[in-house]
Amino acid sequence: MYYPEEIIEEVRMKNDIVDVISGYVKLQKKGSSYFGLCPFHNEKSPSFSVSPGKQMYYCFGCGAGGNVLTFLMEYENYSFPEAMNALADRAGVVLPKIEYSKEARAQADLRASLLEINKLAANYFYYQLKHEQGAAGYRYLTGRQLSEETIRHFGLGFANKTSDDLYRYLKSKGYEDGLLAQTGLVTIEERGAHDKFWNRVMFPILDVNNRVIGFGGRVMGDGEPKYLNSPETKVFDKSRNLYGLNFARISREKYLLICEGYMDVIAMHQAGFTNAVASLGTAFTSQQAALLKRYTDQVILTYDSDGAGVRAALRAIPILKQTGMSVKVLNMQPYKDPDEFMKNLGPEAFRQRISQAKNSFLFEIDVLKQGYDMEDPEQKTKFYQETARKLLEFPEALERDNYIQAISREHFIPYEDLRRLVNSLGSKMSPGTLPRPPVPEEGARRRGKEKEDGARQSERLLLTWLIENPALFDKIEGIITPEDFVEDLYRQTAQMVFAGHAAGNLNPASILNHFINDEDTYKQVAALFHASLKESLSNEEQKKAFSDTVRKIKKNSLDAASRNAKDIEELQRIIKEQAAVQKLYISLE
Repeated sequence: MYYPEEIIEEVRMKNDIVDVISGYVKLQKKGSSYFGLCPFHNEKSPSFSVSPGKQMYYCFGCGAGGNVLTFLMEYENYSFPEAMNALADRAGVVLPKIEYSKEARAQADLRASLLEINKLAANYFYYQLKHEQGAAGYRYLTGRQLSEETIRHFGLGFANKTSDDLYRYLKSKGYEDGLLAQTGLVTIEERGAHDKFWNRVMFPILDVNNRVIGFGGRVMGDGEPKYLNSPETKVFDKSRNLYGLNFARISREKYLLICEGYMDVIAMHQAGFTNAVASLGTAFTSQQAALLKRYTDQVILTYDSDGAGVRAALRAIPILKQTGMSVKVLNMQPYKDPDEFMKNLGPEAFRQRISQAKNSFLFEIDVLKQGYDMEDPEQKTKFYQETARKLLEFPEALERDNYIQAISREHFIPYEDLRRLVNSLGSKMSPGTLPRPPVPEEGARRRGKEKEDGARQSERLLLTWLIENPALFDKIEGIITPEDFVEDLYRQTAQMVFAGHAAGNLNPASILNHFINDEDTYKQVAALFHASLKESLSNEEQKKAFSDTVRKIKKNSLDAASRNAKDIEELQRIIKEQAAVQKLYISLE
């Protein structure tokens, strides 16, 4: 934790969750809760609930959930300290200084200084653009049909032709050479210092918190390289950031558009496509894919339609798919890039192309086909064979068959012929080269996994019931304790839930504070606190379900204990308890 637990709790309690979220989402009271359209995914009917009693929010559509602190962290993309500061200011709570080690303090101070210098540099470049020395850059941007509003929105600027212009400006602000060298903006040498960027249109690169972390520069004239990016610094990692994501993340569209360069992103935003981002002069990375996954499950690649753009798309597709995202590819032909397309056909035509974007696997098949002469029977056969091999990448027969049908329609291949070819190639391939069916050992592992999932489900269900209806604690007294929860996370949660009930202050929002630094864990626990029972426990079916759940948890606990029994006496005791569990029935009368 960055702050003492009592301070975190004070900040949380002094910021009513309904009041805070009402500033972002229009809420309507229904029963004891409030509902509105979820700000974290695109929806037409409200599934986003806010509970004043629990002081928590939860979306039944996308699973986002938490307390007032995590709402700000998720909505504003704040770090935990930033969310604490914002809510403390709102409630008038004075926060203690965060305790750092000497090394951590030095690193934090360095990062703060670098961000401060970057902001100064961005303002300086913007100033230059609007004055005589920036005339060439301004003509370039307006020639690309960018409006004044767009130039201001993206903070575009100009680096003067003088090679030490920025260096002298930053020195006048009191910054030392040693610090300036770490910004990536200047190079310090024995013979003097010079700017990294000069005679270039400047594109400030912002992180998702709208902090300037680096720059891209486009040279005026024929100089090389055409585009130049900031080097890696303590605040800038090209592989972990995306240009335009600070704006795109708040778009209401359910998908994000990935393009190649700065100008593509800017042109698309100006045309109304505010969900466009671009990688930063590097091949698309797994870190960038993971970052995108925080905001969407769907992406559309809008790379250039030339050979380099196609190759970039083919490299990005498996990286994006690995995160579980749905990937499509937009066709911009006969134009090279989104900017050129928009200037010639306009935004509506581009939106039409988005609706026609191609499934990424079918795009890969189209590209594959281009490498064969379909008028040559031998080449044609090889294309069919390669297509069949790619279809074997799908381990699930149903999904594979769906793609066989789609490809047979698009490429005029008889469905039965293609299906037989796929099956024939699959039977001839060695076991290590295609997805294997479960062998007995794997089947055993799967059964073990199913058993494990069943235990998790029972533990999750019981915690949900206890939080929903604390009166049920009386029914399990002397039968279930937190130590009976086999799953580590649920056992940890159960300890806090049971302790809160015993103390008479069971508070889910407070419990969540303990998991605030682990996003995945936090979401799992938040879901526990917001799952609701479909039916009342008063009916017979639910009564039986509750009794069965308690019995399963106790049985799983005893099974685990028997495997770790230290002696025969302990094992015999456990066996007796296991026999008693079989007869266990809990009355809810």
